[in-house]
Amino acid sequence: MFDYLLNEETSKIRDEARDFVKWVPREMILKMDRDEIRFPKEFLQEAGRRNLLGCRYPKKWGGRELDWVSTCVVLEEIGSLGYIFSCLFGVGAELVCDAIVFHGTEFQKQKYVQPLLKGEIFAAECLTEPRGGSDFFGAATTAVDKGDYYLLNGQKRFIVGAEGADYFLVYAKTDPDAKSQEALSCFIVEKGEGVRVKYLYGLMGCRGGGTGRLVFDNVKVPKENMVGKLNGAYDVFNTMMIPERLGTSAMTIGSARPALEISTRYTTKRKSFGKPISHFQGVSFQVAEAKMLLDAAKAMIYSTSLAVDKNQDLNLVRGLISETKKFVTESSQKIVHNAMQVMGGIGYTDIYPIERIYRDLRLASIWTGTNEVMSMIIAHEWYRDFKSRQSKNKTRNLENDAINAFVQDEKIF
Repeated sequence: MFDYLLNEETSKIRDEARDFVKWVPREMILKMDRDEIRFPKEFLQEAGRRNLLGCRYPKKWGGRELDWVSTCVVLEEIGSLGYIFSCLFGVGAELVCDAIVFHGTEFQKQKYVQPLLKGEIFAAECLTEPRGGSDFFGAATTAVDKGDYYLLNGQKRFIVGAEGADYFLVYAKTDPDAKSQEALSCFIVEKGEGVRVKYLYGLMGCRGGGTGRLVFDNVKVPKENMVGKLNGAYDVFNTMMIPERLGTSAMTIGSARPALEISTRYTTKRKSFGKPISHFQGVSFQVAEAKMLLDAAKAMIYSTSLAVDKNQDLNLVRGLISETKKFVTESSQKIVHNAMQVMGGIGYTDIYPIERIYRDLRLASIWTGTNEVMSMIIAHEWYRDFKSRQSKNKTRNLENDAINAFVQDEKIF
Protein backbone atom coordinates (compact mmCIF):
# COMPACT_ATOMS: atom_id res chain seq x y z
CA MET A 1 0.00 0.00 0.00
CA PHE A 2 0.97 3.65 -0.16
CA ASP A 3 2.93 4.55 2.96
CA TYR A 4 1.21 7.90 3.43
CA LEU A 5 -2.17 6.17 3.78
CA LEU A 6 -1.07 3.91 6.62
CA ASN A 7 -1.49 4.63 10.31
CA GLU A 8 1.17 3.70 12.84
CA GLU A 9 -0.36 0.33 13.71
CA THR A 10 -0.67 -0.74 10.09
CA SER A 11 2.88 0.42 9.32
CA LYS A 12 4.11 -1.69 12.23
CA ILE A 13 2.46 -4.89 11.07
CA ARG A 14 3.67 -4.23 7.51
CA ASP A 15 7.24 -4.09 8.81
CA GLU A 16 6.65 -7.30 10.77
CA ALA A 17 5.39 -8.98 7.61
CA ARG A 18 8.49 -7.81 5.73
CA ASP A 19 10.71 -9.29 8.44
CA PHE A 20 8.83 -12.56 8.11
CA VAL A 21 9.30 -12.53 4.34
CA LYS A 22 13.06 -12.17 4.89
CA TRP A 23 12.99 -15.19 7.21
CA VAL A 24 11.57 -17.59 4.59
CA PRO A 25 14.42 -19.79 3.29
CA ARG A 26 15.22 -19.48 -0.40
CA GLU A 27 15.36 -23.26 -0.62
CA MET A 28 11.76 -23.54 0.58
CA ILE A 29 10.59 -21.41 -2.36
CA LEU A 30 12.59 -23.47 -4.86
CA LYS A 31 11.55 -26.83 -3.42
CA MET A 32 7.90 -25.86 -3.46
CA ASP A 33 8.09 -24.88 -7.12
CA ARG A 34 9.65 -28.28 -7.82
CA ASP A 35 6.88 -29.96 -5.77
CA GLU A 36 9.51 -31.40 -3.45
CA ILE A 37 7.66 -29.68 -0.62
CA ARG A 38 3.96 -30.53 -0.78
CA PHE A 39 2.77 -28.34 2.07
CA PRO A 40 5.04 -25.85 3.93
CA LYS A 41 3.89 -26.33 7.51
CA GLU A 42 6.98 -24.54 8.83
CA PHE A 43 5.95 -21.41 6.95
CA LEU A 44 2.51 -21.28 8.56
CA GLN A 45 3.87 -22.26 11.96
CA GLU A 46 6.31 -19.36 11.89
CA ALA A 47 3.58 -16.96 10.73
CA GLY A 48 1.51 -18.11 13.69
CA ARG A 49 4.38 -17.62 16.11
CA ARG A 50 4.75 -14.06 14.83
CA ASN A 51 1.00 -13.42 15.27
CA LEU A 52 0.55 -12.49 11.61
CA LEU A 53 -2.30 -14.87 10.82
CA GLY A 54 -5.82 -13.46 10.92
CA CYS A 55 -4.91 -10.00 12.16
CA ARG A 56 -8.52 -8.77 11.70
CA TYR A 57 -10.01 -11.08 14.31
CA PRO A 58 -10.60 -10.47 18.05
CA LYS A 59 -7.58 -10.82 20.29
CA LYS A 60 -9.36 -13.45 22.39
CA TRP A 61 -9.20 -15.80 19.40
CA GLY A 62 -5.62 -14.93 18.44
CA GLY A 63 -6.03 -11.92 16.15
CA ARG A 64 -5.06 -8.28 16.60
CA GLU A 65 -8.41 -6.58 15.98
CA LEU A 66 -7.03 -4.67 12.99
CA ASP A 67 -8.91 -3.70 9.84
CA TRP A 68 -9.05 -4.74 6.19
CA VAL A 69 -6.49 -2.14 5.20
CA SER A 70 -3.98 -3.80 7.55
CA THR A 71 -4.94 -7.23 6.28
CA CYS A 72 -4.32 -6.19 2.68
CA VAL A 73 -0.93 -4.77 3.64
CA VAL A 74 0.07 -8.10 5.19
CA LEU A 75 -1.24 -10.14 2.26
CA GLU A 76 0.64 -7.95 -0.21
CA GLU A 77 3.92 -8.49 1.61
CA ILE A 78 3.37 -12.25 1.89
CA GLY A 79 2.50 -12.35 -1.81
CA SER A 80 5.96 -11.05 -2.70
CA LEU A 81 7.38 -14.47 -1.74
CA GLY A 82 5.24 -16.14 -4.38
CA TYR A 83 1.54 -16.50 -5.03
CA ILE A 84 1.21 -19.91 -3.39
CA PHE A 85 2.54 -18.55 -0.09
CA SER A 86 -0.23 -15.98 0.13
CA CYS A 87 -2.77 -18.55 -1.05
CA LEU A 88 -1.89 -20.83 1.85
CA PHE A 89 -1.60 -17.91 4.25
CA GLY A 90 -5.07 -16.65 3.33
CA VAL A 91 -7.08 -19.84 2.82
CA GLY A 92 -6.93 -20.92 6.43
CA ALA A 93 -6.42 -17.71 8.37
CA GLU A 94 -8.76 -15.56 6.30
CA LEU A 95 -11.34 -17.68 4.46
CA VAL A 96 -11.97 -20.53 6.88
CA CYS A 97 -11.55 -18.40 9.98
CA ASP A 98 -13.92 -15.78 8.58
CA ALA A 99 -16.70 -18.35 8.33
CA ILE A 100 -16.16 -19.62 11.87
CA VAL A 101 -15.56 -16.23 13.53
CA PHE A 102 -18.67 -14.63 12.02
CA HIS A 103 -21.00 -17.63 11.89
CA GLY A 104 -19.59 -20.24 14.24
CA THR A 105 -20.13 -21.06 17.90
CA GLU A 106 -17.86 -20.19 20.80
CA PHE A 107 -16.86 -23.85 20.95
CA GLN A 108 -15.86 -23.83 17.27
CA LYS A 109 -13.82 -20.66 17.67
CA GLN A 110 -11.94 -22.05 20.60
CA LYS A 111 -11.31 -25.45 19.04
CA TYR A 112 -10.55 -24.43 15.47
CA VAL A 113 -9.71 -20.71 15.23
CA GLN A 114 -7.36 -20.26 18.18
CA PRO A 115 -4.92 -23.08 17.31
CA LEU A 116 -5.03 -22.21 13.60
CA LEU A 117 -4.02 -18.60 14.22
CA LYS A 118 -1.19 -19.88 16.40
CA GLY A 119 0.03 -22.03 13.51
CA GLU A 120 -0.63 -25.25 15.42
CA ILE A 121 -3.19 -26.71 13.00
CA PHE A 122 -4.09 -26.00 9.37
CA ALA A 123 -7.32 -25.64 7.42
CA ALA A 124 -8.61 -25.57 3.84
CA GLU A 125 -11.82 -24.47 2.14
CA CYS A 126 -13.80 -26.90 -0.01
CA LEU A 127 -15.99 -25.28 -2.66
CA THR A 128 -15.34 -26.64 -6.14
CA GLU A 129 -16.59 -30.04 -7.24
CA PRO A 130 -15.69 -32.21 -10.26
CA ARG A 131 -18.97 -31.35 -12.00
CA GLY A 132 -19.23 -27.79 -10.75
CA GLY A 133 -16.96 -24.76 -10.87
CA SER A 134 -18.69 -21.40 -11.02
CA ASP A 135 -22.02 -23.12 -10.32
CA PHE A 136 -21.20 -23.35 -6.63
CA PHE A 137 -24.80 -23.79 -5.45
CA GLY A 138 -25.21 -26.75 -7.76
CA ALA A 139 -23.01 -28.79 -5.41
CA ALA A 140 -23.68 -32.54 -5.38
CA THR A 141 -21.92 -33.37 -2.10
CA THR A 142 -24.56 -34.42 0.44
CA ALA A 143 -24.87 -34.39 4.23
CA VAL A 144 -27.71 -36.56 5.51
CA ASP A 145 -29.10 -36.08 9.03
CA LYS A 146 -28.59 -39.26 11.04
CA GLY A 147 -29.70 -37.99 14.40
CA ASP A 148 -26.48 -37.32 16.32
CA TYR A 149 -24.43 -36.58 13.22
CA TYR A 150 -24.52 -35.86 9.50
CA LEU A 151 -23.30 -38.47 7.04
CA LEU A 152 -21.15 -36.71 4.42
CA ASN A 153 -20.54 -38.09 0.93
CA GLY A 154 -19.06 -36.47 -2.16
CA GLN A 155 -15.94 -34.97 -3.69
CA LYS A 156 -14.27 -31.57 -3.81
CA ARG A 157 -11.38 -30.67 -6.10
CA PHE A 158 -8.73 -28.00 -6.66
CA ILE A 159 -8.49 -27.70 -2.86
CA VAL A 160 -5.44 -25.67 -1.88
CA GLY A 161 -4.02 -27.32 1.24
CA ALA A 162 -5.80 -30.65 0.73
CA GLU A 163 -2.54 -32.43 1.46
CA GLY A 164 -1.63 -30.63 4.68
CA ALA A 165 -4.87 -29.40 6.28
CA ASP A 166 -6.13 -30.85 9.54
CA TYR A 167 -9.71 -29.81 8.90
CA PHE A 168 -11.85 -28.55 6.04
CA LEU A 169 -14.71 -26.10 5.62
CA VAL A 170 -17.12 -28.08 3.46
CA TYR A 171 -20.37 -27.05 1.77
CA ALA A 172 -22.87 -29.87 1.29
CA LYS A 173 -26.48 -30.30 0.27
CA THR A 174 -28.76 -30.84 3.27
CA ASP A 175 -32.12 -30.21 1.56
CA PRO A 176 -32.29 -31.79 -1.90
CA ASP A 177 -35.77 -30.36 -2.53
CA ALA A 178 -34.95 -26.71 -1.79
CA LYS A 179 -33.89 -23.98 -4.20
CA SER A 180 -30.16 -24.03 -4.88
CA GLN A 181 -29.25 -21.21 -2.47
CA GLU A 182 -31.35 -22.73 0.30
CA ALA A 183 -30.19 -26.33 -0.11
CA LEU A 184 -26.67 -26.16 1.31
CA SER A 185 -25.17 -26.13 4.79
CA CYS A 186 -21.60 -25.50 5.89
CA PHE A 187 -19.57 -27.92 8.02
CA ILE A 188 -16.21 -28.23 9.73
CA VAL A 189 -14.86 -31.64 8.72
CA GLU A 190 -11.77 -33.00 10.42
CA LYS A 191 -9.32 -35.12 8.47
CA GLY A 192 -9.91 -38.67 9.61
CA GLU A 193 -11.84 -41.81 8.77
CA GLY A 194 -13.58 -41.53 5.43
CA VAL A 195 -11.65 -38.40 4.37
CA ARG A 196 -8.89 -38.95 1.88
CA VAL A 197 -6.83 -37.04 -0.65
CA LYS A 198 -7.32 -39.08 -3.79
CA TYR A 199 -5.33 -36.97 -6.24
CA LEU A 200 -2.70 -34.25 -6.15
CA TYR A 201 -2.63 -31.99 -9.19
CA GLY A 202 0.36 -31.23 -11.36
CA LEU A 203 -0.03 -27.47 -11.63
CA MET A 204 1.35 -24.97 -14.12
CA GLY A 205 2.26 -22.72 -11.19
CA CYS A 206 1.45 -22.20 -7.51
CA ARG A 207 3.10 -25.50 -6.66
CA GLY A 208 3.88 -26.79 -3.22
CA GLY A 209 0.48 -26.05 -1.70
CA GLY A 210 -0.82 -29.62 -1.64
CA THR A 211 -3.63 -28.84 -4.09
CA GLY A 212 -5.74 -31.94 -4.53
CA ARG A 213 -9.07 -33.70 -4.84
CA LEU A 214 -10.81 -34.74 -1.62
CA VAL A 215 -13.16 -37.66 -1.30
CA PHE A 216 -15.66 -37.88 1.56
CA ASP A 217 -16.91 -41.45 2.00
CA ASN A 218 -19.56 -41.87 4.71
CA VAL A 219 -17.88 -39.34 6.97
CA LYS A 220 -19.64 -38.83 10.31
CA VAL A 221 -19.73 -35.10 11.01
CA PRO A 222 -20.87 -34.14 14.55
CA LYS A 223 -23.87 -31.82 14.60
CA GLU A 224 -21.90 -29.26 16.61
CA ASN A 225 -19.62 -28.89 13.56
CA MET A 226 -22.26 -27.17 11.44
CA VAL A 227 -21.23 -23.56 10.79
CA GLY A 228 -24.19 -21.21 10.86
CA LYS A 229 -27.76 -22.38 10.37
CA LEU A 230 -29.15 -25.49 8.71
CA ASN A 231 -29.46 -24.76 4.98
CA GLY A 232 -27.77 -21.43 5.68
CA ALA A 233 -24.60 -21.79 3.62
CA TYR A 234 -25.57 -18.82 1.48
CA ASP A 235 -25.03 -16.46 4.41
CA VAL A 236 -21.62 -17.99 5.11
CA PHE A 237 -20.64 -17.79 1.45
CA ASN A 238 -21.59 -14.09 1.29
CA THR A 239 -19.32 -13.36 4.24
CA MET A 240 -16.42 -15.27 2.72
CA MET A 241 -16.78 -13.48 -0.61
CA ILE A 242 -14.91 -10.56 0.96
CA PRO A 243 -11.71 -12.34 2.06
CA GLU A 244 -11.81 -14.57 -1.02
CA ARG A 245 -11.80 -11.78 -3.57
CA LEU A 246 -10.44 -8.73 -1.78
CA GLY A 247 -7.72 -10.88 -0.21
CA THR A 248 -6.90 -12.32 -3.62
CA SER A 249 -6.49 -8.80 -4.99
CA ALA A 250 -4.03 -7.77 -2.28
CA MET A 251 -1.86 -10.83 -2.59
CA THR A 252 -1.87 -10.57 -6.39
CA ILE A 253 -0.29 -7.13 -6.45
CA GLY A 254 2.19 -8.42 -3.88
CA SER A 255 3.22 -11.15 -6.30
CA ALA A 256 3.35 -8.83 -9.32
CA ARG A 257 5.44 -6.13 -7.63
CA PRO A 258 8.71 -8.14 -7.62
CA ALA A 259 8.42 -8.60 -11.39
CA LEU A 260 8.30 -4.83 -11.87
CA GLU A 261 11.19 -4.27 -9.47
CA ILE A 262 13.36 -6.99 -11.04
CA SER A 263 12.74 -5.73 -14.58
CA THR A 264 13.40 -2.14 -13.53
CA ARG A 265 16.76 -3.09 -12.06
CA TYR A 266 17.61 -5.17 -15.12
CA THR A 267 16.77 -2.42 -17.61
CA THR A 268 19.04 0.07 -15.82
CA LYS A 269 21.98 -2.37 -16.06
CA ARG A 270 21.47 -3.99 -19.43
CA LYS A 271 23.05 -1.99 -22.25
CA SER A 272 22.32 -1.91 -25.94
CA PHE A 273 23.70 0.44 -28.59
CA GLY A 274 26.00 1.86 -25.94
CA LYS A 275 23.46 2.88 -23.30
CA PRO A 276 21.10 1.31 -20.73
CA ILE A 277 17.97 -0.02 -22.37
CA SER A 278 15.87 1.99 -19.88
CA HIS A 279 16.74 4.99 -22.08
CA PHE A 280 14.71 3.56 -24.95
CA GLN A 281 11.02 4.37 -25.03
CA GLY A 282 10.16 0.87 -26.25
CA VAL A 283 11.40 -0.34 -22.87
CA SER A 284 10.71 2.52 -20.47
CA PHE A 285 7.13 2.99 -21.65
CA GLN A 286 6.35 -0.64 -20.84
CA VAL A 287 7.85 -0.20 -17.39
CA ALA A 288 5.85 3.01 -16.99
CA GLU A 289 2.64 1.19 -17.92
CA ALA A 290 3.40 -1.53 -15.38
CA LYS A 291 4.02 1.07 -12.64
CA MET A 292 0.77 2.86 -13.50
CA LEU A 293 -1.21 -0.38 -13.34
CA LEU A 294 0.39 -1.33 -10.02
CA ASP A 295 -0.52 2.01 -8.44
CA ALA A 296 -4.04 1.97 -9.87
CA ALA A 297 -4.52 -1.55 -8.50
CA LYS A 298 -3.29 -0.48 -5.07
CA ALA A 299 -5.63 2.52 -5.04
CA MET A 300 -8.58 0.31 -5.93
CA ILE A 301 -7.75 -2.19 -3.19
CA TYR A 302 -7.34 0.56 -0.62
CA SER A 303 -10.65 2.28 -1.42
CA THR A 304 -12.51 -1.03 -1.44
CA SER A 305 -10.94 -1.96 1.91
CA LEU A 306 -12.23 1.29 3.37
CA ALA A 307 -15.73 0.51 2.09
CA VAL A 308 -15.62 -2.87 3.82
CA ASP A 309 -14.16 -1.42 7.03
CA LYS A 310 -16.92 1.20 7.15
CA ASN A 311 -19.61 -1.47 6.71
CA GLN A 312 -21.00 -0.05 3.51
CA ASP A 313 -24.05 -1.59 1.84
CA LEU A 314 -23.43 -5.26 0.93
CA ASN A 315 -24.55 -4.73 -2.67
CA LEU A 316 -22.09 -1.85 -3.06
CA VAL A 317 -19.31 -3.89 -1.47
CA ARG A 318 -20.05 -6.90 -3.67
CA GLY A 319 -19.75 -4.75 -6.78
CA LEU A 320 -16.57 -2.99 -5.62
CA ILE A 321 -14.88 -6.23 -4.63
CA SER A 322 -15.72 -7.83 -7.97
CA GLU A 323 -14.37 -4.81 -9.85
CA THR A 324 -11.25 -4.88 -7.72
CA LYS A 325 -10.62 -8.58 -8.17
CA LYS A 326 -11.03 -8.40 -11.95
CA PHE A 327 -9.04 -5.22 -12.49
CA VAL A 328 -6.21 -6.10 -10.10
CA THR A 329 -5.68 -9.65 -11.33
CA GLU A 330 -5.72 -8.69 -15.00
CA SER A 331 -3.50 -5.66 -14.37
CA SER A 332 -1.04 -7.78 -12.43
CA GLN A 333 -0.83 -10.28 -15.25
CA LYS A 334 -0.10 -7.39 -17.62
CA ILE A 335 2.59 -6.10 -15.24
CA VAL A 336 4.37 -9.45 -15.33
CA HIS A 337 3.92 -9.67 -19.10
CA ASN A 338 5.63 -6.28 -19.53
CA ALA A 339 8.40 -7.25 -17.13
CA MET A 340 9.21 -10.37 -19.11
CA GLN A 341 8.98 -8.50 -22.42
CA VAL A 342 11.51 -5.80 -21.54
CA MET A 343 13.93 -8.41 -20.19
CA GLY A 344 13.75 -10.39 -23.40
CA GLY A 345 15.02 -13.96 -23.58
CA ILE A 346 16.61 -13.99 -20.12
CA GLY A 347 13.19 -13.30 -18.59
CA TYR A 348 11.93 -16.54 -20.12
CA THR A 349 14.57 -18.59 -18.29
CA ASP A 350 14.88 -19.63 -14.67
CA ILE A 351 17.84 -17.29 -14.18
CA TYR A 352 15.26 -14.81 -12.89
CA PRO A 353 11.99 -15.62 -11.08
CA ILE A 354 9.90 -13.78 -13.69
CA GLU A 355 8.87 -17.02 -15.40
CA ARG A 356 7.68 -18.50 -12.08
CA ILE A 357 5.71 -15.35 -11.25
CA TYR A 358 4.20 -15.46 -14.74
CA ARG A 359 3.08 -19.07 -14.24
CA ASP A 360 1.79 -18.43 -10.73
CA LEU A 361 -0.30 -15.38 -11.55
CA ARG A 362 -2.17 -17.10 -14.34
CA LEU A 363 -4.27 -18.56 -11.52
CA ALA A 364 -5.32 -15.14 -10.24
CA SER A 365 -8.09 -14.52 -12.78
CA ILE A 366 -9.45 -18.07 -12.38
CA TRP A 367 -9.73 -18.93 -8.71
CA THR A 368 -12.07 -17.45 -6.05
CA GLY A 369 -14.55 -16.79 -8.84
CA THR A 370 -13.46 -16.42 -12.45
CA ASN A 371 -13.17 -12.93 -13.86
CA GLU A 372 -16.11 -13.71 -16.13
CA VAL A 373 -18.20 -14.24 -12.99
CA MET A 374 -16.81 -10.96 -11.65
CA SER A 375 -18.08 -9.22 -14.79
CA MET A 376 -21.53 -10.71 -14.24
CA ILE A 377 -21.61 -9.39 -10.68
CA ILE A 378 -20.25 -5.97 -11.68
CA ALA A 379 -22.93 -5.58 -14.35
CA HIS A 380 -25.68 -6.80 -12.04
CA GLU A 381 -24.76 -4.46 -9.19
CA TRP A 382 -24.21 -1.49 -11.50
CA TYR A 383 -27.64 -1.86 -13.13
CA ARG A 384 -29.20 -2.31 -9.70
CA ASP A 385 -27.50 0.80 -8.36
CA PHE A 386 -28.28 2.84 -11.47
CA LYS A 387 -31.96 1.92 -11.34
CA SER A 388 -32.13 2.79 -7.65
CA ARG A 389 -30.54 6.20 -8.15
CA GLN A 390 -32.77 7.00 -11.11
CA SER A 391 -35.88 6.12 -9.16
CA LYS A 392 -34.89 8.53 -6.40
CA ASN A 393 -34.45 11.26 -9.02
CA LYS A 394 -31.81 13.12 -7.03
CA THR A 395 -29.42 13.80 -9.88
CA ARG A 396 -29.55 15.90 -13.00
CA ASN A 397 -30.87 14.11 -16.09
CA LEU A 398 -27.79 14.58 -18.28
CA GLU A 399 -29.50 12.91 -21.21
CA ASN A 400 -31.38 16.12 -21.88
CA ASP A 401 -28.20 18.17 -22.32
CA ALA A 402 -28.07 17.71 -26.09
CA ILE A 403 -29.11 20.16 -28.80
CA ASN A 404 -31.87 17.97 -30.17
CA ALA A 405 -32.69 16.05 -27.01
CA PHE A 406 -36.44 16.58 -27.47
CA VAL A 407 -36.83 15.92 -31.20
CA GLN A 408 -39.90 13.80 -31.70
CA ASP A 409 -39.76 10.20 -32.98
CA GLU A 410 -35.99 9.82 -32.61
CA LYS A 411 -35.68 8.21 -29.19
CA ILE A 412 -37.22 4.88 -30.12
CA PHE A 413 -36.54 1.82 -27.92
